[in-house]
Amino acid sequence: MRRVIKGTEPASLTEWKASANEDWTPTYPTLQNPQRRDLHNSLLQEQNFLCCYCGAETDLDNSHIEHFRPQERYQPLALEYSNLHASCLRGTNKGTLLHCGHRKRSWFDEQLHISPLEDDCEQRFRYLPNGKIQSNHPADAPAATMIEKLALDIAYLTKRRQEAITRVFDEQILASISDTELTLLVQGLRSGDANKQLAFGHVVARYAEQLLAS
Repeated sequence: MRRVIKGTEPASLTEWKASANEDWTPTYPTLQNPQRRDLHNSLLQEQNFLCCYCGAETDLDNSHIEHFRPQERYQPLALEYSNLHASCLRGTNKGTLLHCGHRKRSWFDEQLHISPLEDDCEQRFRYLPNGKIQSNHPADAPAATMIEKLALDIAYLTKRRQEAITRVFDEQILASISDTELTLLVQGLRSGDANKQLAFGHVVARYAEQLLAS
């Protein structure tokens, strides 16, 4: 899971919601363009065009607006900006291997979830050199649950993570990299600078932290 630092909702969405009157109440199903597109773009931009869950690259054409707490069960949060993220995969066509938001669907458990907004959400997971994802602590039931519900352990994502890790940490680098260099790498990947963000960069940062702790 990738940490998300929320910004403010787009002005067009705020104005649209403020137009509520006694004859009309804004709801998510009635949200249309340009406000819907502005919302989607805002979510993508604050996430540096990376999925809130797996960290894969996303854009308007291959992502969707994700309700962290599902709108079917949490109607008051359906238009709450803090509950909305951009998750990878646009549609759920037959044959598409679902993961992240589309795999999670309407599941939610107040006791067994981890939010991308939590400061330590990335540290709740660890990664192996082969790209496999695990709970950082065996007793962390929410971490294990999120891996399952988001299907973060499927072969496709495992391969993408392995590629990201080995692209940075080849055998030569692993044999020579210093703690200072590892620390600078983590800081750069977590800086929020869009120019330093890359797909699965949070995985690389977390792997560097694991090397520092070993």
